[in-house]
Amino acid sequence: MLLLRNADIYAPAKLGRADILIAGGRIERVEPGIRISDSYCDAVDASPFIAVPGLIDGHVHVTGGGGEGGYATRTPEVMLSDAVRGGVTTVVGCLGTDGVTRSMAGLLAKARGLDEEGISTFIYTGHYAVPVRTLTGSIEQDLLFIDKVIGVGEVALSDHRSSQPTFDQFVRTAAEARRGGMLSGKAGIVNVHMGDGPRGLALIRRVLAETEIPITQFLPTHINRNPMLFDEGIAYAKSGGLVDFTTSTVPAFLDEGEVKCSAGLRRMLDGGVDISHITFTSDGQGSLPDFDAQGRLRRLEIGRVTSLFAEVRDAVRDEHVPLEIALQVVTSTPARILKLRGKGVVAAGADADIVLLDPGDLGICGTIAKGRWLMRDRQGLVKGTFE
Repeated sequence: MLLLRNADIYAPAKLGRADILIAGGRIERVEPGIRISDSYCDAVDASPFIAVPGLIDGHVHVTGGGGEGGYATRTPEVMLSDAVRGGVTTVVGCLGTDGVTRSMAGLLAKARGLDEEGISTFIYTGHYAVPVRTLTGSIEQDLLFIDKVIGVGEVALSDHRSSQPTFDQFVRTAAEARRGGMLSGKAGIVNVHMGDGPRGLALIRRVLAETEIPITQFLPTHINRNPMLFDEGIAYAKSGGLVDFTTSTVPAFLDEGEVKCSAGLRRMLDGGVDISHITFTSDGQGSLPDFDAQGRLRRLEIGRVTSLFAEVRDAVRDEHVPLEIALQVVTSTPARILKLRGKGVVAAGADADIVLLDPGDLGICGTIAKGRWLMRDRQGLVKGTFE
């Protein structure tokens, strides 16, 4: 057992100071003054720290991504230590542009490997292309028969790399994901990659106008990609939709109009968007390609899972978003949207995924996943098998 004594807890709501008792990979009790003999547990003075839920990164290319510039531009797989340093205790793996040399079988295997190494993992079935390539032959069967599959994605729209799905193809994808989610008790959500194209969210809006599929069936990501898409995203979220910001970026993209996540969060809140409709994800290990007007690759960077909390921290420090609000976009909100039971909260009965923060600089000092220390006193204690 592990006992964190007198931590300043944001669950993500601010609870104040209390003890957290962990046993068997779960949180047993959260209350002040838990009395238990130190001989039965590892008791740690957590009074110098803020304790928050382990972070959920809902969009990570765990097997690598990229390839838009040829074979040499395929990005590497994520390593356990990357997640640990970033306070990420749960990842959702996905494929992107490349669904050929990066396969669904490989994605599932990598997710299971990370799970064995110490963090929790889930995956989306499919990649940019529609019809979706699955493991079992259908979206419904993947959701019903493969435990780690929780939805579909990332399906690309408004992008020159998209398979340019027709309206009927896109509707069928969403409908099958919805049925599979209902039958399996999973989210069955469609994670939609939004490109720079002028059509923006038009295809999703048409689905909502012409079918009975609810707006919450879709999670459009990269919504901060450019000013036009961001403004459209504000209106979409205010009408009940979900929107996801991508935290990985480079200065050149910001100079060209990409909206920095921390500033974008402030703008959406000021614009009347409910915080429960906003998530952050890192696009970790995904490529960050820069194309010219003719679709030719000019340069390529790589996404990092460590960018996830960095933007939450910037939202608090630079944009004055309260910590208990900013935390929701990487904890309780993705847990609710993706139906990740036991995740995203510090509460009795929840999974023992906890991050300890320095109250001064909001730096990550400790990471606990499944009740096990992965990082302590800012020092990593574990690495991936081949690190």
